[in-house]
Parts: sequence; structure tokens; C-alpha cells
Amino acid sequence: MALLHIHDPAAAPSPIGIDLGTTHSVVSWVPPVGQPVAIADCDGKTLVPSVVHYAPDGNVLVGEPALLKSDEAPQETLRSVKRWMGKSAAEVQHLTGSYRLDGTETRFVKVVLGDGRQITPVEVSADILREMKNRALDELGGVGPAVITVPAYFDDAQRQATRDAAQLAGLEVLSLLNEPTAAALAYGLAEKKDGTFLVYDLGGGTFDVTVLILDDGVFQVKSTGGDSQLGGDDMDRALVSMVLQQQDTALSELTPQEQVRLHTQCREAKHQLTDRGEVTITWDRSGAQGSESHTTSITREMFESTILPLVEQTLNSCDAALKDAGVAAPSLDGVILVGGATRTPLVRTRLEKQLGQAPMHAVDPDLVVAMGAALQADMLADRAGDSHRASNDALLLDVLPLSLGIETMGGVVENILPRNTPIPARRAQVFTTYADNQTGFELHVLQGERELAADCRSLSRFTLRGIPPMPAGMARLEVVFEVDGSGMLSVQASEQRTGVSQQVDVEPSHGLSETDMERMLTEAFERGDEDVKKRLVAQRRVEAQRVLSALDSALGSDGHLLTDDEQPAIQTAKQALLVSLKGQDPEAMRQRLEELDAVSKPFAGRRMEAAIAGALRGESVGHVEEQTADARGIDSHLPPPPNTNPEKLSSKE
Repeated sequence: MALLHIHDPAAAPSPIGIDLGTTHSVVSWVPPVGQPVAIADCDGKTLVPSVVHYAPDGNVLVGEPALLKSDEAPQETLRSVKRWMGKSAAEVQHLTGSYRLDGTETRFVKVVLGDGRQITPVEVSADILREMKNRALDELGGVGPAVITVPAYFDDAQRQATRDAAQLAGLEVLSLLNEPTAAALAYGLAEKKDGTFLVYDLGGGTFDVTVLILDDGVFQVKSTGGDSQLGGDDMDRALVSMVLQQQDTALSELTPQEQVRLHTQCREAKHQLTDRGEVTITWDRSGAQGSESHTTSITREMFESTILPLVEQTLNSCDAALKDAGVAAPSLDGVILVGGATRTPLVRTRLEKQLGQAPMHAVDPDLVVAMGAALQADMLADRAGDSHRASNDALLLDVLPLSLGIETMGGVVENILPRNTPIPARRAQVFTTYADNQTGFELHVLQGERELAADCRSLSRFTLRGIPPMPAGMARLEVVFEVDGSGMLSVQASEQRTGVSQQVDVEPSHGLSETDMERMLTEAFERGDEDVKKRLVAQRRVEAQRVLSALDSALGSDGHLLTDDEQPAIQTAKQALLVSLKGQDPEAMRQRLEELDAVSKPFAGRRMEAAIAGALRGESVGHVEEQTADARGIDSHLPPPPNTNPEKLSSKE
């Protein structure tokens, strides 16, 4: 019998945790005494389908009532919008099926309903979150701030879209929490156990794996991985294929209605085989003599043989995550299961065989993420005086899924926050200018593992203006990247010599899918050697262009300081360098640069002596600085702005 919670009108509103899922959503809270509780409706159901129906009369249905409208009004019934958050129409076209999208050039996708109304994924998610909030209000009488979970691979645009949805729903967001970390939090605090854990999250459409360490209440994520195209739905399709093969029938021979019914039958059979050794499927097929009924018996052994390749793929991802984290399977202190598909017996037996221990499944895998979110909300909210708070205190340290950096001279990426950096994180790096009299800088923020900017994903661009004109290499531009505990990025830039500073308003580009994430990581691994060579070529060319520019300037102003032998030697070395720049060999470029440096070094020395002598004669300090900088061939890396307009940042000092 369920216990009734009596609401105290004088008590502060309770913080809540929300698992805003692609298929289902759950809201949970932590009672004054005890463990987190998932809030159920009047029928005792805790899972709310993430489906919203927009009726022509303006009514909005969420959850089960919306699901019932799917057949009769598919254009007005939206589902799986979590995959569209923070993305453009072009990016989600293949995900939206029969939905009609707004054809105008807008930053984020809009869905056009049958009556012409336009709905954004943020609005749909807000309606789901509003339903979660109302469910909590009915149960608790008052709702405080919330922790909302997001996939670990959500980027800045997708996280901001989630925050916007919460604001529309009237929710105060304490934090956005990565889903695998939320699950680990629920298990770690429930079991009071420190150690190294692997979180195995197999849902309906995606698979994620995370390795993390719990040490005296501190959760530190070490690595993440997975497969965005692998989940329980693939098991259903494999079972459908097996049934059709037994009857020598192709899926295309069935009508759409027959295909839907067969998929439903196979999904139910998959669930039944969790506890049974054999099930029978009865399905219909249209034939020349009308509808034909077929009966197929499926044993658990047949089912497991069919899905074994899918399970093996998840185990390969587990091995990769362990390798990235530098953790051996025998040293794991626990394996945490998340997602409804982990109820499949083969998943648990293969995990136990592969990792050497039975997975932990004390908490419902469908509810564990919401429970972890509720625990985090309870810890973050100011609820002084609660007796259970001390035992629940914990610190969560997630990691960045991809590196963050800026574009540098020659189109090279300079990483400031590398992949798997624990968050929250703050890191600064100092850059300088490439040419004289630059008064502004445009910085290009990038995400990815490749060496060149063209191969990474653009996150944002911002401009720092008001820098006084200075000789090349004299400006000192400090760029600070800061990522908070929710994974939100902010960037700050300041010129250290003048104190000119600007807090950047990052305007993120379209969202990044998990498929894109995996592609970026795979390409970075497969093309690592090639990318390093391209980076070296780009850097050598930038260095050579700087040296050649400085040399031409020096020869024009101080050519009289050359000896008769130096002039032809310098010109020969210069031409050899120019020839090497037309190729793709960074080592040849380096050698030609060294040769030019060697033959021009005596000339540079005489120019330095002349500059110092000029200073002793009373010339201005600024003029001497320019001369000595030119004589040294000082590093200068930000290109000059045409007509004093800002140009992109180029290379670190």
C-alpha cells in the first residue's frame, strides 16, 4: 500500500528532479526522510510519454491522452522533439518523418501544424515540463527549483534550449545534469559505496556508456562513449526480421497497418521473454484469398541469438570507454544499469561475463535518472534543517565530451579546454597580433578533435574592439574559456596591456547530434596523423609568411647594412623557402626557414645594434621598440584588419 504524503502549508516548496526523456519523462522528489520517489498519477503510472497533441481549439494534451490522438491527428501530435532541440530545420529533416517544417530561414526548427500554426521544440518541451510541474504540484502542494537531466553530449545550444523550455514552463532551473551522472548519483548515495563505476544506459533508441569515480561524495566522470543508433528499437526490428524469415516473407509485402501490428507484437514478445522461455506471435498478412493469419513460436534462445550482435556492439563501446578512462574491467566496483532495454536477460548475462561482475539493478532503470536528478536538486536547494541532507551531500564533476578552442592563424585550432576535462572548468591562454596597428579582434570558437578549423564545428564568433594601435606582437590578448557545472560555455577576452575587456555573449550555432559527435571523434582518430601534418604545414606557412614579411621590410629600410656576400645568399635562401611553401612537406619548410635564419642572422644583429645606437642618441622609446621588434622578427600572429576592421584571431603567443 502506498503511503500518503501530508503537505505542510508552512513548509518551503520541495525541489524536484525531472528526466526529460525522448520517449518518456519522469518527475521525482526527495521526502524529508528516505530515498527519492518518482511521482505517479492517479492510476499509479510514473512514466509520462513525451508526446504532445495540439488540438485545433487550442487545447494541449500531454502524455497518454496525446498518444491516443496519434492515429487520427498525426500532424498535430508531436513526439521525440528532444532530438530537435537547438537545431535547424536542415539538421532535423531526417528525424521529423511526416511532419511539415517551416520553410523560412530561421535559426531553429519550427513544425507547421495542420491548421498552419507553428510550434518550436522548445514550446513542446515546455508543455511536457509543465505537465511534470503540475504532477508535482498535485502531489506536493508546492514546487521549488528543479534539476533537469540532459544527454552528456548536449552542446551549448541544446542545453540553452532546455533552459528556455523550463523558463516557459515556469520552472526555476537549479542545474542541468548529465543523465549517466544522475543515474550514478542515485546508486552511489543509495548504496553508500565509493569506487569506480561503469554506467550502461541502453534506451529505446540510443546507447551510452560512462566511466566515473565516486570518492567520499565526489563524482568524477572519466570518459563517455556509446552508439546513437543502437537501442531497444533495434531489438524489435531484429525480431521482426526473424519472424518474417521463418515465413519466407519480406517486410515490403505487408501493408503499413500490418507492419505496425507486427512490430507491436514483437515488442510485446520481447518484454514477455524477459520472464518466459517461449512466446507465440499471431500476425496477419494480406494475400490473394484475403487476410491470412500466421502463428510463430519464439524461444528465448532464438531471440537472444538474433540480438547477440547488437549486445556485442554495446560491449565494444564499454571496452573503448574503459580504455579512454584508463580503467581495467576487474577494477570496477560496480556496473549501473539505465534504460528499459537493460531488462533483457542477455544484456545482463553478457555484461557480467565481459566485466566480471553482476550489474547493479536495485533501482528501476526507467526511474533512476529522475531519482538522481531529485537528489541533486535536494542537495543544491537551500533546505537548512533537513535531517537527511548531511548524508546526501555530494560533488559532481562531469567532463567535456569534445574539446573547445579557437581558430588560429592559418586555420589551425588551438585547444583551450581539451576533451574529458572535468567541469566546471576555467582556463586562460594569451595570444598576440600578427601585424601592426590592429584595433580589434574577431575570435572564432570551435568544438572538435581535428587540427584544422574547417574540420571542426563552429560554436560562436565574437569581437573585441577598442584596442589602441600597436606594433605587431606587442598586444597581449587573454582569452578565458569557462564551462559551468551544467556544461554552459562562456568566453571572455581582455587586452592585458590596456585593460580593455569584454564578457562575450556566446551565440551558439545549431545543435550537434550524437551521430555527429561520434563521427567527429571517429574522424579525429582515423585521421590523426594526417591532421597533425596539415597543422604543421599551416603553422610553417604562417611562420614563413611572417619571416618573409619582416625580411622584406628590413631590406627596404636597412638594405645598406648588408655586405656584398649576404645579398645573394639571402635571396637564394628566400627563393628556396618560397618553393617549399608550394608543397606539403612541413619538414622541408622547417629546414628552409632555418637556412634563411642562418644567412640573415648577421644582418639582423647589425640592425639591432643600429636600433640601440639610435636609442642612445635620444630617439623615442616607441620608435626604438618598433625597430628592435622588427629586427628580432618577433612573433606576431593576428592578421591586420583591412581598413581597421577586426580580423580573426590566429595563433597563440
